[in-house]
Formats: sequence, C-alpha cells, structure tokens
Amino acid sequence: MPRTKIIATIGPACDEPETLRALIDAGVSVARLNASHTSRRDLERRFSAVRATAQAAHKHVAVMLDLGGPKLRVGEVVPGTVLVAGDRFELVTSECVGDSRHACVTYPHLQADVPDGARLLIDDGRIELTVTGRRDDALVTEVGIGGPLGSHKGVNVPGVRLGLDAITEKDREDLAWGIGVGVDFVAQSFVRSATDVLRLRALMGERPVPIVAKIEKHEAVAAIDEIIAVADAVMVARGDLGVETATEQVPVVQRQIVGACRAAGRPVIIATQMLESMTVSTRPTRAEASDVANAIFDEVDAVMLSGETAVGEHPVEAAATMARIATVAEASLADRAAAAPTPGGRDDVTRAVSTAVSELAWDLELAAIVTATQSGATAFAVAAHRPRTPIVAVTPEAAVARRLAIVWGVTALVVEQHGTIDEMLAYSVAAIKAAGFALPGQMVALTGGVAVGVPGTTNLVQVTRV
Repeated sequence: MPRTKIIATIGPACDEPETLRALIDAGVSVARLNASHTSRRDLERRFSAVRATAQAAHKHVAVMLDLGGPKLRVGEVVPGTVLVAGDRFELVTSECVGDSRHACVTYPHLQADVPDGARLLIDDGRIELTVTGRRDDALVTEVGIGGPLGSHKGVNVPGVRLGLDAITEKDREDLAWGIGVGVDFVAQSFVRSATDVLRLRALMGERPVPIVAKIEKHEAVAAIDEIIAVADAVMVARGDLGVETATEQVPVVQRQIVGACRAAGRPVIIATQMLESMTVSTRPTRAEASDVANAIFDEVDAVMLSGETAVGEHPVEAAATMARIATVAEASLADRAAAAPTPGGRDDVTRAVSTAVSELAWDLELAAIVTATQSGATAFAVAAHRPRTPIVAVTPEAAVARRLAIVWGVTALVVEQHGTIDEMLAYSVAAIKAAGFALPGQMVALTGGVAVGVPGTTNLVQVTRV
C-alpha cells in the first residue's frame, strides 16, 4: 500500500458491503461522509457499515464527517430552465420557483453585501452573472455566460465577503450527531478565518474531535497561516477554491498551502476532481494521473476521491488506480533523505526526538521506526520528516489508531497498555515482528516516554535488533 493515505467519499455507489470491503482492501484508510448531500438516516447507516466492514477487515479506517457549511444556493427552479447571455436575471430573497428571469437565494442580505459590477458564478462557474443594480428584495444582474440552471446549484461571489454565519444550524445538528456516534474527524466547510475553526471546536465541549479545515474561500487563503495554527489538518478543496480564485492560480495556491502545512508539521489533504473522469470511465486521463502524482511528489499526507467513489460507476477501480499512481510516484522518491525538522522551541523534546530517530533510520537503514504513543503526537512528529523507513505507531487506543489513518506513512497497531518502559519496548518489538514489519536480525528504532501511558512525554530513542 502507498504511504500517502487515500480518502474516499462514501455514497450510493459503495452501499453494497462487497464494494465497501473492496475499497478498504484497495487502500482506502479514511471514509468521508458528506453531510451536504446525505440524509441523517443514510449517514447513520453508512457510518455503521464502515465501522463493521473495517472491523471485519482488521483495518483501522477513520470516518470523516464533512459538514455542509454556509453554502449559498439558488432555490427550486423549473426543470429545463436555460439562461441566455445578455438577458436580465434577478436573484430574489423572497420565496419563489425560479425560471429564466429570476431565482430565489438562501441568503436574505445578498443585495446589501454584493456591490454593483460584482461577478456571481453559479454551478461551479458554468453560469456567470454581473450585478447591474438592485431592488428591495432582489439583485439585478446581466447574464454574461448562460446555460442550463438547475435547482439548488451553488452560488459564489469571488472577492466579496458575505455575512453568512460560518456554522449553520444544520452544521450544529450534524456535529452533535457525529460526536455522539464517535466520528474520527470533522471537516469544516468554507472556513474563512482561524476564528471559524475555534468556534467549531468550542461547540464540541468536552469531547473534541480533530478538525480538518477546508480551504475553499479567498479569505481562507489570505489567512492560511492562522488557520493552520489552530486546525488539526487542512484540506485544499479545489472545487469552490477554483471558483473563488482564478483557475490559473489554483495550482499556485495549492502548492503554497501544502508548503505552509509541511513547514508547520500539519497534515494536508488534496481534494476534488483528482480522478474525475473515472466517475464514468474505467481509466483516468493522463492529466489526472499527473495531478495525483504531483500531489505525491509534494508529499501531501492524503489524496481524496469525491464523486468518483460516492456516485461513480467504478468506485473500486478509482481507489485502486489512485493507490497504484501513489505507489509508483513514491518509489521515485525512495532515495530522498528525510525532510528538514519542523519548527519547535528548544524545550520541544518530542520534536527533537522525532528528528533524531528520522536521521538514525536513514543512517542505519533501519527496518522500521516504532513510536509507542498514547495520543499519536509522536507519530505525527516523525511523519512530518517523511522518512523512507516505515513508521509503525503502537498504541493502546483504537481511536488514536484511526486518527493516524490520515497521516502520511503511519501504520497503527493496537496493543495492550503496559506499565513499565521495558514492558512497552519489549511488547512493541513483538508486535511489529508479528505484523511482519521487521524480520529477525533486522534493526529498528523505538521511541516512547519513560512515563508510560502519559501523553506528551516522549523522551527516549532506542535502537534494537529484532
């Protein structure tokens, strides 16, 4: 399996148990549940299916709940509606059924927030409108690029900050459900600032779940360093990001965000349209293969499939193809030394230990780096160096093992809690030997804390022969 993790969106295309099992066998380590397009009943059913299937496969598969966020959309539209370039078109805030002359929107302050001359993009930019005026309950526009308009299509206003609340009432309800059932990650859509992330975390109370901040707004790009500092992981969500920013800027922004995350030691995910053609085709385009490979060359933590697995005709083939591309791309990086240390102060012992063990693994050609971890922090720190040596996280917590499913290069083994450092080291060696990560006679490096079972106390490195 590749060291880059694969996230797959779970939808109607993978509702059959055999398909879900095949996705996991193909290399999927995180299952994404999209709350925007899924009923609560289906969320519950798919969550239970992922848990049961992963247990049967003896895999630690994480579940990511993707909140819908404050997406601006048009309302109901008469089927067959087509907008024509040059025509007048109104976006109204009162309830209506839309047609070629007008449509309602879900945001009552649109006409107050959006200035004359602003562009509005509907359905991922397939329709473009320019604001020419306003009435009390409507924004008057001219159609620049026409086309078919369907119900509930998204509306973007590039360069304009709307007063939408970052966390909707539906988000609150979905979050409460997710925390209740025990999802492993919560993805926050349309993040604009670090404050948005902190507000979501505050809603979690005493049961915090790692937050994946989705970068898809121009405001988020401008505040990326502050967002990275407070989020647990970052997703470059190129769908809306590609509408909010110029198309030619998306690759540049993507690389900037990846670089900032790597420098901060924060997990980063690339998402949207990675293998889009495989929604209907059994093979990707060459450009898509290159897109996935370039993300691997940038050493991102994970790559994500959306419609390819949620509603596509070939979900398993898409996951297997992504795994093959990642494996071959990673092989081309095999001779690269570990990455530079991530930032940290002089008293950051975990960071220093992770640096030391990564260098040892390279110098001694070790079979594995074994991190005995209670919280996962040591495994995160070691993975930030992208060592060529396999990283095995040994933990007594199944929830920690699942949360490491998003981190580059980490394989987690769940073991019993031990009371002394000697017991911990001995049991870790036995566990990796039994799992096939090291053969008798090979050397491995072990990291842990002398205060066994206490998170954040990593202060030991030991090289031993199996």
